[in-house]
Amino acid sequence: MMADDWIARDVAAIARIPAVPSILDVICRTTGMGFAAVARVTEDRWVACSVKDDIAFGLAPGGELKIETTICNEIREHREPVIINDVDKSSFLTHPTPALYGFKSYISMPIVLPDGRFFGTLCAIDPRPAQLENPEIVAMFKLFAELIAFHLDAIDRVAVSEASLSNEREMSALREQFIAVLGHDLRNPLAAIDAGIQTLGRDSLSPRGLSVIDLTKGAVRRMSKLIDDVLDFARTRMGDGIIVQRKPVVIGQVVQHVAAELRAAFPDKIITEEFLPMEKLLCDPARLAQLFSNLMANAITHGSPESPVHVRAVTIDDSFEFSVENAGDPISPQAMDRLFAPFARGDIRSNQQGLGLGLYIASEVASAHGGAITVTSTDAATRFTFRMPAGEGVEL
Repeated sequence: MMADDWIARDVAAIARIPAVPSILDVICRTTGMGFAAVARVTEDRWVACSVKDDIAFGLAPGGELKIETTICNEIREHREPVIINDVDKSSFLTHPTPALYGFKSYISMPIVLPDGRFFGTLCAIDPRPAQLENPEIVAMFKLFAELIAFHLDAIDRVAVSEASLSNEREMSALREQFIAVLGHDLRNPLAAIDAGIQTLGRDSLSPRGLSVIDLTKGAVRRMSKLIDDVLDFARTRMGDGIIVQRKPVVIGQVVQHVAAELRAAFPDKIITEEFLPMEKLLCDPARLAQLFSNLMANAITHGSPESPVHVRAVTIDDSFEFSVENAGDPISPQAMDRLFAPFARGDIRSNQQGLGLGLYIASEVASAHGGAITVTSTDAATRFTFRMPAGEGVEL
């Protein structure tokens, strides 16, 4: 940053401190002096940042005095206040500055920032003598100078924090864009693998070959789900959110289809279903299928292996309700706090597979439908319940 830019920034910083005009007004009223200012003082510059001028001194904020014609340059060097009641009765009688600017009384207090940097001075002048060398006046100037220094330091800290936050946001956006592009580009090779499996499946293969094809199909399904999860996560984090396309569907059929897929993936697991009644719901069936699948897969993964997973879908008054219940160890209070946070898989079970996005995405899908997911977990059972308003979307 150029020197002029730094000076302009410091002048603007003083202008951002609401108390400064009041400080200058109090100084003039208390001392009887007609001019008071906050000045930015460097080795070669004296720049007024804020001014109260009742004597037509002719200096406005941003105005400059030649540093060699001021006493403030000496204050910058030794960082001690200079106080003159009457130039004619002081050691400054022959100093060129009082005669140049036509003042008899003068007081200037250094403004030193908390980290030790010299900022400038809080000063006042008047063409008449004034009684300034008393403890009350000196203490007032010192207090005001420290207050200004405190505010300047706070402004600097806020600026650094904002710059750091802006940089972090940019890096976060780049990471999420990378995730989105990566997830999208992975679909092409995955589609090629799936097409190759389908082609091989039509040939006559040995039992071992068929087994390998089944294993590969399962791997493709899992990879496809991981890609979907990554893309959905990237969309939500970049502010796009989960996109839903509503249409009337028999929601019970969607639940049954998801349950059938999970039975195929987990043949040893019992999944029971209850529907009261079978109705049409205005929703995005693919997104709700994703929600149902994530909740049911979560129950299968974390529930007791010997106990069934119970699924219930029902319309109650003006709400659609879908719940999944499983037996097993209850969810700990620590895990409950982060249950729907992304990448929180280790909070529930340290050996859980996947990215830990399933419940997060399920909650985002629920929110996109104007609903929410709640959880209860006891020694007897853990139940996830999704509710969304049915309203005019339900058709008998």
